[in-house]
Amino acid sequence: MYSAGTESLIKQAREIGEEELQKFYCRITKQLMGKEHGHDVIDSLQRLHLIMASTKYTRRLPVELHDRLLSLCVSSSVEQLTVLTSAVLRETLPPSGPEQIYTLHDHSPLPSHTAALMLSQVQNVAESKEDLSALSSLLLRSLEGRPAVILSHLHTLPLLNTIITYCPESLTEDHVTLLSKRLVDWLRYASVQQGGVASSGGFFTGPRIRQPGPVVELDGCVCGDFFTVLCVSQAFSDDQWMNLYSFSLLRHWLITYHNVTDGNNSTDADDRSEVDGSVVSMVSATSSSGRLLPPKERLREKSFQYCQRLIEQSDRKALKRTDTELQKACLVEAVRILDGVCVEDAGCVYRAFPCVKSLFGRLNSDLSCSRVLLPIAQFYLNHGETAAVDSECVWRCVFGVLPAECFNDPYLAHETLSFIRANQLQLHSSVPLYTHYFPSLLKFLAWDSPGLVSDYVDVLPSLVTAGTAVELLHSLLDLPCLTAALTLQLRSACFPVSEPGGRGLSSLEAFRSPAHRGLFLFLLRGEAGSGDTMDRLSVLHDLLMEAADWSRVIQSAQSVPVLLHVYFNTVTTVSDERLLAQLVLVLLERSSLLLNIPKYTAEIHRVFSHHLLKLCKLHPSLVVDQSRELLEFAGTTTNIHSKEDLYTHVVWVLGEYLSVSFDSRCSVDLVTSCFEALEAVLFEITSSGSPSPRVVTSLLSALAKLASRSHDLIPRVSLFLSKLRSGAVSWCGSEEDVVAVVTRGEELWSLLKLPSVALSVLTPPSLATSPRWHRDANATLPPRLRTLTGLTHTHAKI
Repeated sequence: MYSAGTESLIKQAREIGEEELQKFYCRITKQLMGKEHGHDVIDSLQRLHLIMASTKYTRRLPVELHDRLLSLCVSSSVEQLTVLTSAVLRETLPPSGPEQIYTLHDHSPLPSHTAALMLSQVQNVAESKEDLSALSSLLLRSLEGRPAVILSHLHTLPLLNTIITYCPESLTEDHVTLLSKRLVDWLRYASVQQGGVASSGGFFTGPRIRQPGPVVELDGCVCGDFFTVLCVSQAFSDDQWMNLYSFSLLRHWLITYHNVTDGNNSTDADDRSEVDGSVVSMVSATSSSGRLLPPKERLREKSFQYCQRLIEQSDRKALKRTDTELQKACLVEAVRILDGVCVEDAGCVYRAFPCVKSLFGRLNSDLSCSRVLLPIAQFYLNHGETAAVDSECVWRCVFGVLPAECFNDPYLAHETLSFIRANQLQLHSSVPLYTHYFPSLLKFLAWDSPGLVSDYVDVLPSLVTAGTAVELLHSLLDLPCLTAALTLQLRSACFPVSEPGGRGLSSLEAFRSPAHRGLFLFLLRGEAGSGDTMDRLSVLHDLLMEAADWSRVIQSAQSVPVLLHVYFNTVTTVSDERLLAQLVLVLLERSSLLLNIPKYTAEIHRVFSHHLLKLCKLHPSLVVDQSRELLEFAGTTTNIHSKEDLYTHVVWVLGEYLSVSFDSRCSVDLVTSCFEALEAVLFEITSSGSPSPRVVTSLLSALAKLASRSHDLIPRVSLFLSKLRSGAVSWCGSEEDVVAVVTRGEELWSLLKLPSVALSVLTPPSLATSPRWHRDANATLPPRLRTLTGLTHTHAKI
């Protein structure tokens, strides 16, 4: 967020009136007419840039002011002025209209800020490929050292990188060849001597100044090989700066350049070895090869050597902490470049794997280098099968150890989830251990639910399999408990038993207690397969009672309903009826075993209710399979008050799907036992309390449906319905509730007077619920007659 002062300036810039703005334009124009441009001009340009950049729409400057700014941008020798004028012009439209852009003829020579200005303008035009191609040619000519173009190499590569990002097809094959050659020179043949240090003047200037020495490694040793980004110098020469710039551009260029031209180019195809891809070509495609490689392959080779050199340098003990972080960043980039090189040329895989494998063996136990392990995992995923190496230790580290130990590292969480999202299909087919580590992967979500819930919406379906479905459901429901356990784990390691205020944390004492250690160890497990859930779950909830109002735990609970919807939508695609029946039991069981967080239980019951209906509609036989458990749930009157939403849905599925039309195993005895259980509940709640009208009407509907399938039960339900018609509804709390219950009772009583009609209405055949008129020719006559009747009536009215 901006500071208060900055917010005030932005607000003033946005609210400036048109009249005041025109006066300001005139004042700046007069200032620019002067021969010298001092601080007042710079202040005015800064204010003008703020005005241009703070509005949501692009403004157009007066022609005279625009021309003077453009002239100043091209010709000024003051860096601050060129930067400001270029920034202002990039926020405006050319005075001749948005369809007009600057061309290479508008300004020559071409300083870096002017080139950036032109590049920003051509990006706004759809037909700018020719202009970008011409700009690319101009920039690349500057790389050849032609004196006609005054543009520093240091400014050229960033501009070319922008062109590659925006419109790679604007580069021609000649462009690709030239830039590849120059990148090879800068990467491999930069000087290993320190650049000259500019003299500050004074008494000690003169011929006795010590000449620049060689560059050194991060540990202080003299550089014994070619220069890289991990070399240290008091002053860098121009070619050393280009080496650094080239490395920063390299991965993007390697990824992009093969898309620049149309497929494989004839030069590359002619120069490739006939045994390309074989073990012979893998060995021969080295720097010692006698043949001269084409530019693209030569760049790949030099990139390979450069990255190997970086990996070797990273093993040195850096003298400064900042250099240690630089080593890690360079390792990430080096492994990614090696991965890209091996994707382009499979012959490099066998040469790269020993280096990458050694790097993993050196870093896998160092948690401070966790950011490097994900690119290594990507390398193993892409090329492990080709090299026929065992990757199990890599997946155990990336999916098991890192999330368990570094769950509070937001960067690692983001990178891990990005890695999984980008490789879900490949992980499923190539890494069978991936889903085995879901308890560890859920720790990222438990710690930072608001920031990662959208990522897990994409990742969770890949974790749902027939083998993990039940345990994963329990883990999602226990996610707030996992959040509390992770919090206690950190507190236990960093803080004393009591808080600074003196109030003891009973949950922290329980976490440290050997008696309850097993409960927390199960929550913090790193692998699946040790059990679906714990036997003493209610005990754990009691121990974590005080954690229910922790903000992190509440945020974790808020993400669970969203993920449960994703889970249930996925599990139906990977499960059979046996597993779905087990999930129905979990729904009933866990409805009573949830951490007592405000609104959390009600939200989970709402999700359970919704998906219970979907599961039973998809597989109606589940109601018969789990009839005993469902009847036990429906027969417990305490569930009515604590789980009203879920209870009404359980009653509804019993009345709807406990029918021989859905399952031939549904006997008369089963229907009768269900009827008697629901009848007992109805009599109990109406005689000893004030039940919810929703529960009463759902029970009445279920009893009527069951009675329509066993006519011997009709008199029993009709007796209760007749009492409703007589007004015996003293248990209703309001007149509105009385009307709702009595109306439903009268409807059902009228239907049950005609049993055959009641059966067809309350349990309609599949032909009525799923008509096939569009497929059955014999059944299309009634709709045709109705259509023709409607047309004739319409014409008659006309």
